[in-house]
Amino acid sequence: MNERIIVVGGGAGGLELAVRLGRKYKRRKNVEVMLIDKNPTHIWKPLFHEVATGSLNSYHDEASYLMLARKHKFNFTLGRVTTIDSNARTVTIDALKDDDLEIVPEREFHFDTLVVAVGALSNDFGIPGVREFSRYLDSREQAERFHKHFATQLQRTNLSSTSETLTVGIVGGGATGVELAADMHNVVQRLREYGFEHFGKERLSVTLVEAAPELLPRLPERIGVSVREELGRIGVAVRVDTRVSEVRKHCVVTSDGEAIPAQISVWAAGVRAPEWLETCGLPVDNLGRIEVNDDLTVKDCPSVYAIGDCAAARNADGSEIPPRAQAAHQMATVAAKNIVAQRRGKRTRAFKYRDFGSLVSLSKYSTVGNLMGNLVRGTIFVEGWIARLVYLSLYRMHQATVHGRFSTLLIMLGDRIYKATRASVKLH
Repeated sequence: MNERIIVVGGGAGGLELAVRLGRKYKRRKNVEVMLIDKNPTHIWKPLFHEVATGSLNSYHDEASYLMLARKHKFNFTLGRVTTIDSNARTVTIDALKDDDLEIVPEREFHFDTLVVAVGALSNDFGIPGVREFSRYLDSREQAERFHKHFATQLQRTNLSSTSETLTVGIVGGGATGVELAADMHNVVQRLREYGFEHFGKERLSVTLVEAAPELLPRLPERIGVSVREELGRIGVAVRVDTRVSEVRKHCVVTSDGEAIPAQISVWAAGVRAPEWLETCGLPVDNLGRIEVNDDLTVKDCPSVYAIGDCAAARNADGSEIPPRAQAAHQMATVAAKNIVAQRRGKRTRAFKYRDFGSLVSLSKYSTVGNLMGNLVRGTIFVEGWIARLVYLSLYRMHQATVHGRFSTLLIMLGDRIYKATRASVKLH
């Protein structure tokens, strides 16, 4: 009987893990590696804000899971996992439907080893009106829906007979919030090239609201200060140390009763795991993240691993591992080695997060961040073209892991050709 390793979630960590295991066991007929994801294609999550604004065409940058499965010798199953039974070692996938027509019935798969890598979502903290009136950028679908709405609002404002301003309220001063705010201004500055004769940057008003005393609270304070100053130069109104008490249809209400105009409101604050994990019988923390041992196995479930943002992993000193793509990448590497060791009856290794620093891209305006992280005493602050080059290299490293180095070089060449022959902004 074949041994089956199932990876649930094809994000940065899950896909890289499936690729590594697929390559490892491609000649082993008795070992099956299966990746399950609710989407047929993969897009790197840090790019969702560019999909939302239209500066990135998601259909150009996506990668087919079936293509990658064929290339790296793992199996791909399309569907949304609804239940995990760690005792019976089964996962259940919801039925596939076209509108109300059931195309594929509910399915159940047995596993010998399971890896949960379903990522995390924004946390609304139960604040009234958030789910009704705010938009999220936690998935490709949400980013594309936001893009259509944003493009429609740009058209409406441009055709308005008055000098109406399009107001946007972004709650959450983390990487998603600040990068989205900057890229919105970048897109608006290009609109007149595409026939938006009455739309200039003065007709876009973006307010970024952060509850912490500074933007990017998980990063060194110097980075947050630099980003806030740059956003101010762009024209983004930044409100730090400001809590939101309610979101209404056309405004964001702060705890002191101020109503910030927002025809479009975006919620990019907080982190929590998908709610369905709480019903799967796995141990979770107060944010719904799966509690793991130091080797990334789930507590009391040695055959189940959790990696990425959905895992409540901690460093040796007890500090939380931040929800970053580099953490998911490192977890995928260690989990792959531990799964191989576990199959051989050998000891697994503890996961140790190595902070190589963090970078934030403010579209064409600037890139700032720190390098080396905890690898050296202190950090190295970088900005400008050097930071931009390092920022872009992170995505290329992910592509090299998933596609291979030669294929990534071809992809880079194709990107240059695509940009030379297509519009720089997607407005449809």
